[in-house]
Amino acid sequence: MPEVKKKSFFLFSLLIYSYFSLGFLGVPLKLLVIFLGILIFLISFINTDFALIILIFSMLLSPEFELGGIPGRAVVLRIDDIFIFLVFFGWLAKMAVNKELGLLKTNPLNRPILLYIFICIFSSGIGVFRGTTSSKHSIFYLLKYFEYFILFFMVSNNLKNKKQAKVFIYFILFTALLVCIYALRVSFATGMRATAPFEGKYGEPNTLAGYLIIIFSLTLGLFIYSSSLKEKIFLLGLGGLVIPTFIYTQSRAGLLGGLGMFLAFFLFSKKAKLSLGIFLILIIVGASLIFPEQAFYRYKYALKGPERIDILGKKINIDESAYARLQSWNNSLKVWRKYPIIGWGVPGKGVVADVQYARVLREVGIIGFLMFLYLIFSLFRVGFNNLKILKEDNFSFGLSLSFISFLTGLLFMGVGAEVFIIIRIMEPFWFLTAIVTELPHLQ
Repeated sequence: MPEVKKKSFFLFSLLIYSYFSLGFLGVPLKLLVIFLGILIFLISFINTDFALIILIFSMLLSPEFELGGIPGRAVVLRIDDIFIFLVFFGWLAKMAVNKELGLLKTNPLNRPILLYIFICIFSSGIGVFRGTTSSKHSIFYLLKYFEYFILFFMVSNNLKNKKQAKVFIYFILFTALLVCIYALRVSFATGMRATAPFEGKYGEPNTLAGYLIIIFSLTLGLFIYSSSLKEKIFLLGLGGLVIPTFIYTQSRAGLLGGLGMFLAFFLFSKKAKLSLGIFLILIIVGASLIFPEQAFYRYKYALKGPERIDILGKKINIDESAYARLQSWNNSLKVWRKYPIIGWGVPGKGVVADVQYARVLREVGIIGFLMFLYLIFSLFRVGFNNLKILKEDNFSFGLSLSFISFLTGLLFMGVGAEVFIIIRIMEPFWFLTAIVTELPHLQ
């Protein structure tokens, strides 16, 4: 084993040992995080791949601290927020020592990402100057947004070959396996909606649903185009866990996103279209026969609640949750109309929209919304370009198709959730985006 790998393995083992040992000794969590942070920095300096694998686990399996709040929402800091910056600075230090800073890659997403970052900073600066947003809250949320792009930048520049990409994807899927087991176990034990670990007292089922759209799309795309029986068995088993976990989130926005994801698969897959259609029908019929009535309560009673709204002159009954989302739509649009060009600045007066597109308008106005659309267009362009040039490579084609499909699913889900700002959805999203972007250059 090369010397560098020996050091990395030693530090990784030390990290795990320290976490459990110090935890059992009753060391305060914040001191434990500081100690682990130093180890993470050292690991990322010696071997960035190990650090990124640790980061993959921490995306869904790390606790959080509540730092305060803005109107209608708590402000929290997760351990993986800290780890991303530590890994990034460790990686930069490694690049500087090795004199490789001039070898940073260019890719088709750099420009739209930088433009969106610029409009977020500009709008927030104007917002702080005119008093429409708090500088403290704005800086905190901007750092949250930027860490997604830092993750993308770091992963895309660290990728050297396809084997490396496959290792990362394996650990992403393995983490998803652990998350599904945990979520189902807790949901069965408590009777509550499925949620990921460390999601607070009441959990965030919508967050888990968005994450599972990514994972199921990834599983489906790799399964369809895999030629390995072992891979197919693993992916089939994982899919068998993802589906019930997704159902038990009872997320209606997630259901809409799941349908959008399947639609993209059906439209753009070059094979198995009939099988996909049959598979979707089997899921719907099988789920209705196997799962208890309680699992479908929120899906069935969305249009049978006490609230009434007028649609095209016809009165429709909806439940309180759906009504609250419609109200948040209206509230966000009212707020946006006061500063329609560049918005209020991040986080947009702190109004909770529960709708991605209303939030973007509120925060960065119509100019920022156009930059957001440009970024989404660029993401699709990367995926479709891969489908054209990598059609003979089953792994790359399946992964690119998965990317297009879960991006479509998240856009559908954005009608009822702020998916593109949720860290536990966006971290795996941008990690996979980096891999997909670099696929044409990997051997």
